[in-house]
Amino acid sequence: MILVTNNEGTPGVGETARRLARGEPALDAIEAGIRLVESDESIRTVGRGGWANLLGEVELDAAVMDGGSLRTGAVGALKGFLHPVSVARQVLERLPHELLVGDGAARFAREIGAEQAELLVPRAAEAWRQWFEHEVSAPDRARWPDVALSDYCRHAIDPEIGRDTTVFLAIDKSGNVASSTSTSGWAWKYPGRLGDSPIIGAGSYADSRYGACACTGAGEMAIRCGTARSVVLYMKQGASVTDAVMEAVNDMRHLKSGLISRVTIHAIDTKGGHKVAAVNGDGTQHYWHWSVGFDAPVALPAQPVTAHPGYATTPGSDRYTRG
Repeated sequence: MILVTNNEGTPGVGETARRLARGEPALDAIEAGIRLVESDESIRTVGRGGWANLLGEVELDAAVMDGGSLRTGAVGALKGFLHPVSVARQVLERLPHELLVGDGAARFAREIGAEQAELLVPRAAEAWRQWFEHEVSAPDRARWPDVALSDYCRHAIDPEIGRDTTVFLAIDKSGNVASSTSTSGWAWKYPGRLGDSPIIGAGSYADSRYGACACTGAGEMAIRCGTARSVVLYMKQGASVTDAVMEAVNDMRHLKSGLISRVTIHAIDTKGGHKVAAVNGDGTQHYWHWSVGFDAPVALPAQPVTAHPGYATTPGSDRYTRG
């Protein structure tokens, strides 16, 4: 079984499905699928073609997790390499660490012979140039980049409403669960910003005993709530995959200030169940689902839910209603 973000997973979902159908391990299958997403310049929030940060540089984040061993690998703020998901995979395979960032991640990528690439494509470069000319003051343009960036970060307008990561969750024929994420992050972000994607337990988590979860959208929310790990923990405590996701939605009700924006929570369990909920979504979010016996992956709508004090749940049941 696989669960994949819709637009941001489209180039790779078929490949992952084919590999799982052939009996390949879950982590191999989803890495192969995400590599296709990272190479596709039409996907504007992942890999080559992703949006730049405030300095006009593309920084990529990615993570992988093997639910059998609970080993993880992640990279953040990686520049100049085409496939951060594969660099993250090699962090898992080769190092005693879980996360590398910035210059250290790039050094490791060079050591393993990862494919280098120019990540800023003309479309994204032009979008950044227009932002720079319209939003940056003339004195700061003259001194750029030796200026204070914090005000520009607070007032930057993301050209993508979704800001979506690509997330892949999978269970293979052996019953092993895996998760993976990859993203260029929020456009015009402060250099070095990490969203939830490379943060295991926030943006993704996998445990072959229970299931897996991954998030897209405004990653700051998932970091503050530890969303991915929470969903798996709720399943460990006996909640259904639906109840676990909705309990994580309730956790987000308590967020105050900051980037209280959209997050889509994707989750699977080891019984073949799944749930996708778009927190503060507008009803347009979809996802891909595939399981053994399917002719091809199918696109399904995510459930839009609202994270605000009027959103109430009945503990221990499947009844979630707006109050």
